[in-house]
Amino acid sequence: MFRREFLPPMGQLLAFESAARHASISRAAQELHLTQSAISRQIKLLEDQLGTALFHRVRQRVVLTEAGRVYAAELRSGLDGVSGATQRVMTMGGMGEVLNLAVLPTFGTRWLIPRMKRFAALHPGVTVNFAARTEPFDFAREPFDAAIHFGADFWPGASCDYLLGESVVPVCSPEFKRRSGIHTREDMARQCLLHQSSRPMQWSEWFEQVKVSAAHAMRGPRFEHFAMLAQAAANGLGIALVPKFLVEEELASDRLVVLFREALLTQRAYYVVVPEVAAENRLVRAFRDWLVAEAAASRPSSGALSKSRAPAAAVVR
Repeated sequence: MFRREFLPPMGQLLAFESAARHASISRAAQELHLTQSAISRQIKLLEDQLGTALFHRVRQRVVLTEAGRVYAAELRSGLDGVSGATQRVMTMGGMGEVLNLAVLPTFGTRWLIPRMKRFAALHPGVTVNFAARTEPFDFAREPFDAAIHFGADFWPGASCDYLLGESVVPVCSPEFKRRSGIHTREDMARQCLLHQSSRPMQWSEWFEQVKVSAAHAMRGPRFEHFAMLAQAAANGLGIALVPKFLVEEELASDRLVVLFREALLTQRAYYVVVPEVAAENRLVRAFRDWLVAEAAASRPSSGALSKSRAPAAAVVR
């Protein structure tokens, strides 16, 4: 519970945050449509209340003190929270329901969002907001009703429902394949290999499984998201290992081709995660159930690997 005596006036906080971000009183004045003297006065009142200096004045600039640096970082986080809460209430507009999702960027853009029109048809009037998150987070500190997670079926304080496994295949553009003269798996080891930055060992695992010596399997450009990786491969920069279900569009349009049938399967999988506090929420339950059904319908009818039986790294031929 906040204590009112420790809440300075909003005008003082905004003046300090702007001056701290710009390292300039004059630019803060321009941003907030105030005079420089008004900004300086607000900051002085705030410093008096805090009992400490927040800036060093250096000629025409202001430089944060150590106390000012710490205060600015925490204040910015608090203001972001207020701004986000205001936006969410404005989105609701007094009507309908809102669902806030944290999604993996490529999974969201390539698989989930194209299917959302079916959810919208079942639940008209529901507004679904998307935000990108690539790592687990604390639902108590983040304003999300559910999340899409890749990894093990565990998340503290939440339940995980299985969606999809992952079949990772080597792909490149048809032009790159012709230009590089790739005919065998050994030929691939001599080409430019494109990597997903959070999976640095994946190429080494693939070559090991197909019994090809690849001394330089960890060399090559890194890309943070699979969407970047697929785009790089489609534009002829090299060969990528990507989950097949995330590049179906490129494969169907022949922007990418699968070089060989061997697919690396991992024990990790995609899950929809619901925090315990939202488990009984009608809308959250409806979205979870719909998403689980959509994933089940999209899985191959045969040859699928059980999520609980998958080896750490196996090859499907």
